[in-house]
Amino acid sequence: MVVIRLARSGAKKRPFYHMVVADSRNRRDGRFVERIGFYNPVAAENELGLRVDMQRLGYWQGHGAQLSPTAARLVKQFGASAVASQAA
Repeated sequence: MVVIRLARSGAKKRPFYHMVVADSRNRRDGRFVERIGFYNPVAAENELGLRVDMQRLGYWQGHGAQLSPTAARLVKQFGASAVASQAA
């Protein structure tokens, strides 16, 4: 099964996550098919903390990819912030 999940990178005590499309049998930080975004939980106020390519996300979901619970929460958060930024 293909899954959309977070792969951890970054230094010790400074996490940085890439949102990747991967085979569910591969390791968390192992081989992946495509990188579709990132999440920086320790981003400063002037830095971008979350970015998701919604077109590629829709493509992969259309081909049967499942979101992990954390990735689903972040996509929902990104969608809400994108709508809010367009309204402003």
